[in-house]
Amino acid sequence: MAFVDKAGLQVATELADFAENELLPGIGVSADDFWTGLADLFARFAPLNADALKKREELQSAIDKWHVSHRNSEFDAGAYRAFLEQIGYLKPEGPDFAIDTANVDPEVATICGPQLVVPVMNARFALNAANARWGSLYDALYGSDAMGSLPQGKGYDAARGAQVIAWAKKFLDQAVPLDGASHADVTGYAVKDGALTAQTGSGEAALKDARALAGYMGDAAKPSGIVLVHNGLHIIIDIDPSHDIGKTDKAGVSDVRLESAISAIMDCEDSVAAVDATDKVLAYGNWLGLMNGTLQETFEKGGKQMTRRLEDDIAYKTPDGSDAKLKGRALMFVRNVGHLMTNPAVRNADGADIPEGIMDALFTTAAAMHDLKGAQANSEASVYIVKPKMHGPDEVALADEIFGAVEDILGLPRHTIKIGIMDEERRTSANLKECIRAARHRAAFVNTGFLDRTGDEIHTSMEAGVMKRKAQMKDETWLSAYEDRNVDIALACGFQGKGQIGKGMWAMPDRMEAMLEAKIGHPKSGANCAWVPSPTAATLHATHYHQVSVKQRQDEILKKAPRRTLDELLQIPLAPSNLYPEEDVDAEILNNAQGILGYVVRWVDQGVGCSKVPDINDVGQMEDRATCRISSQMLANWLHHGVVTDDRVMDAMKKAAAIVDRQNEGDPSYLPMGDGSDSLAFQAACDLVFKGREQPSGYTEPLLHEYRLKFKEKHGVA
Repeated sequence: MAFVDKAGLQVATELADFAENELLPGIGVSADDFWTGLADLFARFAPLNADALKKREELQSAIDKWHVSHRNSEFDAGAYRAFLEQIGYLKPEGPDFAIDTANVDPEVATICGPQLVVPVMNARFALNAANARWGSLYDALYGSDAMGSLPQGKGYDAARGAQVIAWAKKFLDQAVPLDGASHADVTGYAVKDGALTAQTGSGEAALKDARALAGYMGDAAKPSGIVLVHNGLHIIIDIDPSHDIGKTDKAGVSDVRLESAISAIMDCEDSVAAVDATDKVLAYGNWLGLMNGTLQETFEKGGKQMTRRLEDDIAYKTPDGSDAKLKGRALMFVRNVGHLMTNPAVRNADGADIPEGIMDALFTTAAAMHDLKGAQANSEASVYIVKPKMHGPDEVALADEIFGAVEDILGLPRHTIKIGIMDEERRTSANLKECIRAARHRAAFVNTGFLDRTGDEIHTSMEAGVMKRKAQMKDETWLSAYEDRNVDIALACGFQGKGQIGKGMWAMPDRMEAMLEAKIGHPKSGANCAWVPSPTAATLHATHYHQVSVKQRQDEILKKAPRRTLDELLQIPLAPSNLYPEEDVDAEILNNAQGILGYVVRWVDQGVGCSKVPDINDVGQMEDRATCRISSQMLANWLHHGVVTDDRVMDAMKKAAAIVDRQNEGDPSYLPMGDGSDSLAFQAACDLVFKGREQPSGYTEPLLHEYRLKFKEKHGVA
């Protein structure tokens, strides 16, 4: 990389050019002030950031020593908790309080629904997510296995179409029912005297709840659309008798559109592979394009050139005929990098790389100012930054202080930046109330990340003994305690009506029938948003928020005592003393090895940070660094405790490499690993396992970044 001097910093030329030519014009911040501000951030917070990471290591070392010294005695949960309190891992819990976060958009505070998480470096995916505020229920049902089967052949299957329409109208009957009739019986819709009238073969029918009518499109007597609302979410019944589907419908209904992805996280972290200035400029540039409304992507689909842009708002009329609009896009968060990683795009006078999270905070907030200062593509008053992988209240306080300094540099009112706290590290979930208190003036989101949380559980308790198999973790007491406490504590801290309480990802984008069966548990848990892997999944998951009133569920939870205790959270998922049959051990090794390699080969060789990776059974799974963290820590634990040998694991890695090579045969850009001897990706995957115990908190980032940079240099990749 070429560098230029900016306020005493060495800044990669392409990053400096981006900042001065694209990022800063129009937001009222001079280049001199921006670079001086970044230099001040670097000088002020890099030492504090380093201290926080050193504290992590000190606590982990103390925990390791405690487990080693108690390994031959029966585990004493009380003594263990007392020890964690003594070393400061567990913080004293202060008095009750409520967050006082202000200027929070309704998509965060009051509207409950699905949330998409997408790699911001992929413009097409980012636009897709932003535009997933609305989704066709007909398309989601027809093109997925939600109804129990997949479409066959290329042409339109009228029988399947009829099944879709019946499913959708049954949904309407449940969410916005008519009085004495079914939506399946309707031959025409109209709005008369501010009320919905549905014509049926036996007469007219009105809505059971007249308040469900939000408005209409077109002419009231013969509308082109009916806008309904239930549990705060809108439904649009599109009416077009000339449409291929509409002309087969008694009422001319051509589609049912659901308000789907209420919010979306544009990710600069786990789902991307950003290791240098080139990568960061792409990430920041796409986020800027989302914030100023200019991002677009041209691509080929079905043999045709298509250009995707941000959708406009949807115009309609209220029941009394007044003009109104529905938001056309998901409310967008940006996920910054955590405290751990540095990036060579900016260096100080000593040649030290900048902590990446500090750089992210300034650049992504500056980009969002284009929205605040006129674009209005997102929020009128706030910038939403999700901060991942923080360990405990002190690290949340550090992030809060960094955000305050960024606001000062950019001339923003205090607490313009809202923080999303990822509750995905053990020390954070054990101290969640105090973590929220540390950011009580800007906290607007708290979310479980059960994948990273499991990886940290294994690493933190590495010396305690042999861990259970990966699949068995889902049934552990600590995990259910973790999920329940996240909701209970957030509600007790005043999140209802002020912020999002979220749940983690559904990882199988092709298994929508299973998702419809399982993911209703998230709104039932009291969470007002949950992650989904695709716009189709968002539309289908939105139906759950019509079935469950999250507000009512939260009211019930608030009236009761907390569902789970800290002692339950601190239970360690140790394997049974007789371990597992050898065939189960072999299966576990191969399963983890294949998952690691399937993900890492795309990360290192192709710079893909998140994708649908076939598992050992060829079922597509959404994989990112969090899933890789679990698998690598699982094998590292079994190696450390002698359950398996290095040779046995290496044999599995080579066998898994052959499987992954076969699974990627159709990808012309794929580089086969073969026996691994010439593959940087294979070497990276092996290091993640064989050096897994010594990785900071068990994270995969340091090794992945190291090998991606090696690959770029070796192959001349920009």
